[in-house]
Amino acid sequence: MQHHIRIVDLLKADTIVLHLSATTKEEVLDELIAKLDEAGRLHSREEMKQAILAREALGSTGIGDGIAIPHAKTAAVKTPSIAFGFSKEGIDFDSLDQQKAHLFFMIAATADANQAHLETLALLSQMLMDESFRQQLMQAETKEQVLDIISRKEQDIHGETESVSDAPAGAGVKIVAVTACPTGIAHTYMAADALKKKADEMGISLKVETNGSGGVKNRLTAEDIAEAAAVIVAADKQVDMDRFAGKVVIEVPVAEGIRNAEALLKRALNRDGTVYSGEAAAGYQEKIEMAKAENKQKQPAFYKHLMNGVSNMLPFVVGGGIIIALSFMFGIKAADPNDPSFHPLAKALMDIGGGTAFGLMIPVLAGFIAKSIADRPAFAPGMVGGMLAASSGAGFLGGIIAGFLAGYTVAGLKKLFAGLPQSLEGIKPMLLYPLFGILITGFVMMYVVSEPVAAANAALGDWLKNMNQGNAVLLGMVLGAMMAFDMGGPVNKAAFTFGIAMIAEGNFAPHAAIMAAGMTPPLGLALATLLFKKKFTDEERQAGKTAWVLGASFITEGAIPFAAADPTRVIPSIMVGSAVAGGLSMLFGCTLPAPHGGLFVLPVVGSAVLYLVSILAGTVVTALMINLLKREAKEAAE
Repeated sequence: MQHHIRIVDLLKADTIVLHLSATTKEEVLDELIAKLDEAGRLHSREEMKQAILAREALGSTGIGDGIAIPHAKTAAVKTPSIAFGFSKEGIDFDSLDQQKAHLFFMIAATADANQAHLETLALLSQMLMDESFRQQLMQAETKEQVLDIISRKEQDIHGETESVSDAPAGAGVKIVAVTACPTGIAHTYMAADALKKKADEMGISLKVETNGSGGVKNRLTAEDIAEAAAVIVAADKQVDMDRFAGKVVIEVPVAEGIRNAEALLKRALNRDGTVYSGEAAAGYQEKIEMAKAENKQKQPAFYKHLMNGVSNMLPFVVGGGIIIALSFMFGIKAADPNDPSFHPLAKALMDIGGGTAFGLMIPVLAGFIAKSIADRPAFAPGMVGGMLAASSGAGFLGGIIAGFLAGYTVAGLKKLFAGLPQSLEGIKPMLLYPLFGILITGFVMMYVVSEPVAAANAALGDWLKNMNQGNAVLLGMVLGAMMAFDMGGPVNKAAFTFGIAMIAEGNFAPHAAIMAAGMTPPLGLALATLLFKKKFTDEERQAGKTAWVLGASFITEGAIPFAAADPTRVIPSIMVGSAVAGGLSMLFGCTLPAPHGGLFVLPVVGSAVLYLVSILAGTVVTALMINLLKREAKEAAE
């Protein structure tokens, strides 16, 4: 492997802070981002911080041993760079070993960072695993000394790195591993290096495939996998799992590969894992959250595929919803050319948010569910099935059915066409899968699925309308409980769709209750992690910080990691809290003409103060219910 870019080409004296003034995690991030910006390495300081915080929300980059490597690959970066900072006193960075961090390397990669840059950044991650190297950096007194220490270390290990990468595939491999993190810059390679070093100490033959931003490196061959006693998958993102069918697989977050390499290798030697069934792997983040939970049970395949669709759909819902809310600020009917309050800008906003963003919502949901099941060839059939569901009135439920139908149809086509001559291999993904996948999915949706599902949606709407005439408060409580029941799933979306329908009919009260109830689960859990810390693990307390933002943004899915870890206690708690919020909103006569946006659309809420009271009451009730039902967390001994 040839490195055309050295680490000292990315880390310069003007991006080094020898004595950090920061005393908190956020201050460290701000200080290093400011250093990069002052050195002219960034387009936008604000966008860089957003990208860094987004990575931190997935798990702290404080990897332990006094090291923190916050990193991002974003368009906010003008020039690929590294910023270094040192704190003698140490700073609490939510590190995996719960110790203070002293050495901080902020990696800033451009959105289109080339392979040479990514490999160089990976090398830095590997270098930091050497304790003597870290000690030298901590004793450096000048910026020049820092650069010299790094340069000499890079030269020392350059040949060793090449020899590992160029090792013959399958040569004596007994255990194989895959490492991957969402950004694919630091943790991917640090986990790989930790496993390699520990394997050498234990006399184990090991081959590690890295799945980083630059793509898959040191890819495991069929022979490697066949010879392996077990497979270690240390990953926070989706990797190709079908190839491990029939093998003992140990699946853990990538941080486990860094911190507990020896324990993982011992488990592999003892074949202490699960024999992989060969189903397509997807929704890795859900698996990771479950691994952190006390029961460490895996999510069912249905849930993983569904969440892949929902997570990709959410940006359309959030962005489109807020744009629709901006349209309503000109007047509730200002987008209608036939209404006296008509305003052309309001119509433009409605066309963008409602006609386009919301119009893509169900097709995107179906497309990504299908892609999760059968990879890229299933995406087009899923999108087409989702469009048919949306246009026929089958709605969200129809979109879910379309996604699974398309995914499993293409999965079946892959098996059906497996016996075709090798010369036809190239036309399968470009011709055979989309042609037959779209045809089969389309016909089944049109003639089997759409009509009965549309009728079921209409029946549900009629039932809720009749209930509305009888008891508004009870309606609000029912809608609130539905919003919390599956947190973005079919029941949640049935209530949400009803609220949208009521807005169309000029009844703005039900959707106010729906949005209040939808914000309550993550807000209530965030409050609970703050007030009742002993009930939660360290990872859950960190997730609670993110839940504040998700709840305020009406992203009920922010409660999913907590519910997945302890469903029998969390789900009843959030349902009660959401029922309280929804019922109070209806009791107070709150109204909301915007379909989405959370607290950001508060200016268009009727009875805004009482609306906030409803949300606050539901949040407090949720937190108290959690404290009443949930047991104290059992932190892992590790």
